[in-house]
Amino acid sequence: MIHIILYQPEIPQNTGNIGRMCAITRSRLHLIHPLGFEITDKQLKRSGMDYWERLDVYHHEDWAAFEKSSTRPQNDIYLFSTHAQTPHWDIAYQDECGLLFGNEGSGVPPAIHEQFKHRRIKIPQWDASLRSLNLATSAGIATYEALRQIVTKDDLGLPCL
Repeated sequence: MIHIILYQPEIPQNTGNIGRMCAITRSRLHLIHPLGFEITDKQLKRSGMDYWERLDVYHHEDWAAFEKSSTRPQNDIYLFSTHAQTPHWDIAYQDECGLLFGNEGSGVPPAIHEQFKHRRIKIPQWDASLRSLNLATSAGIATYEALRQIVTKDDLGLPCL
């Protein structure tokens, strides 16, 4: 299982889309509060559709509560940041790892950047003049790369080639 960790997300549609992806991929979603919206927000439900009810989601009061949680990833957590140097495809992901994403407006605070300075990674951008990818798009790229490395065809029930 992959753990997707959203630090104080601000846009309900992004969180809804990420929740939908997590339900489909059987990934666990961690939401670090405060959120920039109500969890009952119509846009969250619309983008997450009826998948929200099948989602393995945990709410954490703040970063400290997440760090103390028994539901957190059992292996390394990687912080996705446009300030990182290591491309996301250079990581050897393991089952029970975590993929941490900052919020849409300001990312994560400097203390969390410092905490993960040896596990900060980025999704490469060919046009450096553009700020960044959308949060939901980034989470999707990262999740599927991690799953590509971890999941076998047998796990998916696919016939072997």
